Amino acid sequence: MNTLIKLEITRTLRNKKFMFFSVLYPAALYLLIAGGASTTEIVEGTHLTLPLLMMVSMASFGAITAVLVGNSEKIAKEREKGWVRQLRLTALPGRGYVAAKVASAAVVSLPSILVVFAVAAAVKGVRLDAWQWCALTGAIWAGSIVFAALGVAIGYLATGDAVRPLTMIIYFGLSVLGGLWMPTATFPQWLRNIAEWVPTHAYAALGQAIERGDAPQLKDVTLLVAYLVLFAGGAAWLYRKDTREA
Repeated sequence: MNTLIKLEITRTLRNKKFMFFSVLYPAALYLLIAGGASTTEIVEGTHLTLPLLMMVSMASFGAITAVLVGNSEKIAKEREKGWVRQLRLTALPGRGYVAAKVASAAVVSLPSILVVFAVAAAVKGVRLDAWQWCALTGAIWAGSIVFAALGVAIGYLATGDAVRPLTMIIYFGLSVLGGLWMPTATFPQWLRNIAEWVPTHAYAALGQAIERGDAPQLKDVTLLVAYLVLFAGGAAWLYRKDTREA
């Protein structure tokens, strides 16, 4: 299993296109959205400035890019090419294959988080206590596991041709509806009511609470755990189904 994990990490790091979109693209979006924003004006309903709010949003967006897009497309294509079938003939357990995918995605998601933080600090003068930086990094990195599980599920659900459009619809839909690209305070009330139950909204809310110096709300933590169970359970069921059909 360790050998496969090393192989997956090496393959991921060599994919320059994927590395760009996972690591540099979120930081570029941060500059586009918050680059000219005021560092003192508070966004309504958040108690945070736009540079602070978007720092968490774009760091979360980058982590989701790495674990969701990367996992879904790789797994679907490897199933189509017969690589997964070949691995089943070895002593590698199914959980080892999934662990390798999550580990390789985590290697990319951490730099994407740190690059956004560095850009926010250097360009917009964002300053937080040391514990807040550490807590933010840990919360966003750990929370990305929810979307890693979703990526695995999509990879076993879709074919190689269908996986990209399906992933993009889910990826951008969750990002927009969860408030990663714009504050949900700008949404009409009916849309805000829906957004509060989207996993990306709860994911970003963890970091926003830490920025304010507060503890994350129990509702957000519970919601993320529930989605993790749902996505992981779906991925496990789809994996077993794929195994039976192989």
